[in-house]
Amino acid sequence: MKKIGFLSFGHWTPSPHSQVQTASDALLQSIDLAVAAEELGADGAYFRVHHFARQLASPFPLLAAIGARTSRIEIGTGVIDMRYENPLYFAEDAGAADLISEGRLQLGISRGSPEQVVDGWRYFGYAPAEGETEADMARKHTEVLLGVLQGEGFAQPNPRPMFANPPGLLRLEPHSEGLRDRLWWGAASNGTARWAAGLGMNLMSSTLKEDESGQPFHVQQADQIREFRAAWAEAGHDRTPRVSVSRSLFPLVTDEDRAYFGTGREESDQVGQIDNMRAIFGRTYAAEPDQLVEQLREDEAIAEADTLLLTVPNQLGVDYNAHVLESVLTHVAPALGWR
Repeated sequence: MKKIGFLSFGHWTPSPHSQVQTASDALLQSIDLAVAAEELGADGAYFRVHHFARQLASPFPLLAAIGARTSRIEIGTGVIDMRYENPLYFAEDAGAADLISEGRLQLGISRGSPEQVVDGWRYFGYAPAEGETEADMARKHTEVLLGVLQGEGFAQPNPRPMFANPPGLLRLEPHSEGLRDRLWWGAASNGTARWAAGLGMNLMSSTLKEDESGQPFHVQQADQIREFRAAWAEAGHDRTPRVSVSRSLFPLVTDEDRAYFGTGREESDQVGQIDNMRAIFGRTYAAEPDQLVEQLREDEAIAEADTLLLTVPNQLGVDYNAHVLESVLTHVAPALGWR
């Protein structure tokens, strides 16, 4: 059994070929797709965060709106770039959105990915300390966030406050109990997966990772998951971690599916450079349902994960993406024992 959700990058562009023309379209259609996914029986609605781009950027208003419109589906990010984040504002916004959704947030965070601008985090007021990298800065922000989400008091109260305080040091409010355990780290390497395990974060593995062995993508990703779980056990945490993988997956069940994805798709992994890292990118799965089932049986990383996030072409509109989700849930998931 697996939890199955979608991951949307929230692209919008004023093009006649796009059904998502504006930022307003991207936000409102994201809410509508999450509602449709819940009605179809999917388990999660996740959204990518990119700054300085015609994509979704500020996640917490969107997550709160989805939380108010739904009642069951998990709501998350994949991922928030921690180079840009004030950990304390993050904790307050996340706490509020999680309370609105009654504890359904699953927040993927990471060091981030290539950007539209050079060192965009500097415009947000952040810079690495001397001798540190931007990745070090992201991890420091993350460690502060993990600390304040524990809900312990740390701030000295004003002796003459405007309103009465509870006794002792003050914590950030609103605090949402349990949110600390629902943070996921988007790891591109085996080393950062082990680091995340040590800090008690779940693992979110995407459609690319550092090429560390030259083996097929799904094999390397499965090895990463196994190393994460070994590090988790070694750290002695008292709960079972969750692991997600993302896939571009399209059952070809209609003529429209075949027109969009039936030809010209990459049927093998791709290797390239990303931020001076040799990266391996997973293939797109697009085939008739019975063929797709057989192909997915061979994917070792999907077998290791408890959660599968389907990357959706959001510019094709809510109805088409709901159709893709329904096709996976109906024609693929049962045959593989995911449902």
